[in-house]
Amino acid sequence: MTCADAPRIPYRTLVPVDAELEQVLAAIGPRLRSLRRDRGMTLEALSTATGISVSGLSRLESGRRRPTLELLIPLARAHRVALDQLIAAPATGDPRVHLAPLRHRRNRSVLVPLTQYPGRLQVFKQVIAPTPRRLVTHAGHEWLFVLAGELLLVLGERELTLRPGEVAEFDTAEPHWFGPADDHPVEILHIFGPRGDRARVRAHPAGSGADRTDP
Repeated sequence: MTCADAPRIPYRTLVPVDAELEQVLAAIGPRLRSLRRDRGMTLEALSTATGISVSGLSRLESGRRRPTLELLIPLARAHRVALDQLIAAPATGDPRVHLAPLRHRRNRSVLVPLTQYPGRLQVFKQVIAPTPRRLVTHAGHEWLFVLAGELLLVLGERELTLRPGEVAEFDTAEPHWFGPADDHPVEILHIFGPRGDRARVRAHPAGSGADRTDP
């Protein structure tokens, strides 16, 4: 038997990779670059924090290096995010896990529903862009917590300016409006009770009247 007749043994077996997996892997690099830039970090600073070389990080962000757990875990720790935020885990059956922002085209506001409990308390995260005042009334009770920016709350004839960490609650039967206090968007947590449900405080900081049970 000549060499030409000998059976050919492949150097390695090529296994086709799932197309969806390839898409997930391809999206990791741009996501890492965007995350680093959003945090104002240089490749050098990230290299110091993770122990991954600058060239390795650059190749990872550009997609020229395949991401592995050994690389992604220190990156997730450095950016203080969950690992699935880097990987973009596939969808599960619970729609609450996958927040779908609702964008208002006219005033550029964004609303993210955090709960889906029909007829019960509804919780939203909102980024509200400057918009004209228009007082409204409806049944229910609202609770607003300012995360960033300044919120102007109009209740009838009263006007209140809330800053980050401050909260307001009110009966929505009273004419009301809320939005940015200036020309910049404001970010808030918004709880709405359609049946007039109210948030009740059961604990307070020391020295603030811990025995108090009123909202």
